[in-house]
Amino acid sequence: MDRETSHFIASNLVYLFASPCILAYLLFAWDKHLAYYHRARVPEALLFLVSALFGAFGSLCAMIFFRHKTKHKSFLITIPLLAIIQVALIVVLKVYLLK
Repeated sequence: MDRETSHFIASNLVYLFASPCILAYLLFAWDKHLAYYHRARVPEALLFLVSALFGAFGSLCAMIFFRHKTKHKSFLITIPLLAIIQVALIVVLKVYLLK
């Protein structure tokens, strides 16, 4: 990969990883809305899947903002851990691509 292409990818990584974060945030918000009105919920497996696919930061923001899924230890441990891993991976990719 030439230098210009890698620089273009590195400079646009934020946009690439923002989409799953927005989707995760909206899914958590929708699940909170459904929970409030005692309706059928978004499956937890789907919430974890979207979080694992680079949406953990959006999930974490939604958990804090909506105070949703904060009593579930699986979410309290997994989502912040995924967010840390994903941010570290983005930083490593950015540094590697900018060499």
